[in-house]
Amino acid sequence: MVPKFLIDECLSPDLALLARERGFVESSHVTWLGKGGSKDWELKQFILDHDWIFVTRNSTDFRGSAHEPGSHGQYADVPIHAGLVCVNGPDRMTAKIEVELFGIVLDAIGMTGLVNEVIEINLEEVGSGYELVRYALPT
Repeated sequence: MVPKFLIDECLSPDLALLARERGFVESSHVTWLGKGGSKDWELKQFILDHDWIFVTRNSTDFRGSAHEPGSHGQYADVPIHAGLVCVNGPDRMTAKIEVELFGIVLDAIGMTGLVNEVIEINLEEVGSGYELVRYALPT
């Protein structure tokens, strides 16, 4: 089964288009599915029910603290999930930069998926290098 990505409304819909172009044809954006404005806990159930890999900038809301992933956040009590991608960057990150970072994530994942894993791509400031981190959640 080919993984599918659900892009959070805090990120550009261009990420969903990129995922589709790369072969993840069922990928979508929260707003395309009529879920814009949903609370995190509402999205969580939808994500889990439909086996989405969720892509968000709201990392803390979903994985908890960067120092203790899984200690709290929406995925803290989830025993199995399709995966989580956190695109972390400066507040003024453009859609172009979001797409570039997500492309790097897609290269790292390939078609294998992320069951019970998180990939975070961290960009401190525009023009600087990035850090890519992959870990299990729950740990």
